[in-house]
Amino acid sequence: MNEQVIVTGASGFVGRCIVKALLVRGVGVRLLVRDPARAAALFPARGVELVEIEDLFTASVETLQTALAGGGMLVHAAWYAEPGQYLDSTRNLVCLTGSLHLAEAFVAAGGRRFVGVGSCAEYDPTPGHLGIHTPLRPQTLYGACKASTYQVLEQLLPGAGVEFAWCRPFYLYGEGEDPRRLVAYLHARLAAGLPVDLGSGEQVRDYLDVERAGEMIAEVALGGRCGAFNICSGRGQSVRQIAERVADGYGRRDLLRFGARPDNPQDPPCIIGVLEET
Repeated sequence: MNEQVIVTGASGFVGRCIVKALLVRGVGVRLLVRDPARAAALFPARGVELVEIEDLFTASVETLQTALAGGGMLVHAAWYAEPGQYLDSTRNLVCLTGSLHLAEAFVAAGGRRFVGVGSCAEYDPTPGHLGIHTPLRPQTLYGACKASTYQVLEQLLPGAGVEFAWCRPFYLYGEGEDPRRLVAYLHARLAAGLPVDLGSGEQVRDYLDVERAGEMIAEVALGGRCGAFNICSGRGQSVRQIAERVADGYGRRDLLRFGARPDNPQDPPCIIGVLEET
């Protein structure tokens, strides 16, 4: 495939890994970015075109159509995701509306394939093991807006002759992770020799390195298949296991203080992704 792939959210935690995976595969990219200087520093390689858009989610359909012109494939990874804030923020509503405008502009620009990045938060968490046929029953505004975007685009895009794929990442960690997220927080505290206050650690989660997640999303984008896809490891680990593994790298399990924080009673006990469910 020689066509250029347009990517939103390229400077974000997941987006930068998607772009790197596309570039490794020899694909040229056009990045719709708020800060071209930052994006240029992240991606100094050839094959990267930068298009500045001050705010992707409030831009007009006409502005977006111009930015998308000539692009056959779009990978939409942009969304508001500030740790500790994003799950119930009304900014999710802006992202939902803006994403629909983006899709409308992509159709008008003659786009061929739209790949969106959703979330495992779209699912009903009750079953514990979540596959693509698990009912969508989000428990947060973030999950509801992601699920709504998926459901609208699932109807809109195929009817307009545009291929549609939707990727749902589970729990990601790795390079570029916000220090307020679990694994980055563990590394920062342990590296400084500081105690780490945790809950019981009994919750089981499906953790995946963000670099692998970027590769999996790039593979979905370039593979040509349509529908929903889980971006996960397919394996569960307890928070205790994750914390102890990180602590072992510093030889400091003694700094882990399980039970120092209360568990959230709303927190599901188990969330594990099911790969390639049919």
